[in-house]
Amino acid sequence: MPSMEEMIGRADLNDVEAILSITNTDVHAVEHVVKDEADAIFTWDYSLARPALRKLYEKAKAGQWNGETDLDWSIEVDQEKVAEENRLNATSLGALSDPAHYADSPVASWTDKEWTEFGIQSQNWTLSQFLHGEQGALLCTAKIVETVPWYDAKLYASTQVVDEARHVEVFAKYLNEKLSGHYPINAHLRELLDDIIRDTRWDMTYLGMQIMVEGLALAAFGFMHQLTSEPLLKKLLRYVMSDEARHVAFGVLSLKEVYDGMTAAEIRERQEFAFEAAVRMRDRFLQQEVWERMGVSPKEILPFTLTDKSRLPFQQSLFSKIVPNCKKLGLLDGADGWLRQKFTEIGVIQFEDWVDTGEEYGAFALDAERETA
Repeated sequence: MPSMEEMIGRADLNDVEAILSITNTDVHAVEHVVKDEADAIFTWDYSLARPALRKLYEKAKAGQWNGETDLDWSIEVDQEKVAEENRLNATSLGALSDPAHYADSPVASWTDKEWTEFGIQSQNWTLSQFLHGEQGALLCTAKIVETVPWYDAKLYASTQVVDEARHVEVFAKYLNEKLSGHYPINAHLRELLDDIIRDTRWDMTYLGMQIMVEGLALAAFGFMHQLTSEPLLKKLLRYVMSDEARHVAFGVLSLKEVYDGMTAAEIRERQEFAFEAAVRMRDRFLQQEVWERMGVSPKEILPFTLTDKSRLPFQQSLFSKIVPNCKKLGLLDGADGWLRQKFTEIGVIQFEDWVDTGEEYGAFALDAERETA
């Protein structure tokens, strides 16, 4: 069994220096190349052997929306007002930091003006990472079309390629037209996307993107949807969430069949990959780049943010989709329950009995219809 250090490069989950050692060395590059040598698989079996996937495919065809015409881009966005409203909404969600916790930190003397600017930069950063993650999903889903051996799965994955292209489009447009700046991809996110693209096994692309990245994104979009009062972003997120729920369900429905037939050793390898992905995604939400832009040393501020109790509801909610989906796939308790132990250690096991996305995706579509009617 590999140690924590062997898996994630550090023995202590909150080792600030190790977290910050993962950096982008080419932040100004406009192109990033990852070698992908997976097999492209043709299938001549066109039978409808997986009715659950065909049902999902039909829902995907009916659920298409147009980012240009279904969203009102004439809405003006006052970022300063949005940042101030987000702070008020964070209070009601129990997610506002206690100033006393930062009394000895580099931001102890910050005024409301600095915290508002931090809120503006945080939104720029968050939407930037959403944008980069959606491009990762676009590439991964195109790879799934090539590599999955099932006809029904290829058909559904093709609809997700269109979905992800639309998500990249709307997040880029919102950043360009409504916000005040972009951020490069976070190093932890880029490292994870690289590993998912690089792996030649089609089920690992599913696990990394459909279950882990998309599952966390669905939860993060949901949290921001609760937090924001800005009508354009709220509607944009609701549309995206209805797509993302289908995407995660696609992963759950597909991988359940595959993992039921795997050996304990094969399951352990996928458990380790899932845990490593979970830690990387947790690290990316520390927003090192925002602190740097605000003139604050990440090395000095992260010990405070890592122990800020107000962050726990958000951090834990990010796993509200991942943990039940891993349980549905048999990853939580397979191979002697290794992943259960790890999720217990990082404090997210309480989500195991929440509804899995394979069952709840229909509710997201219905909610989107009601909200956008």
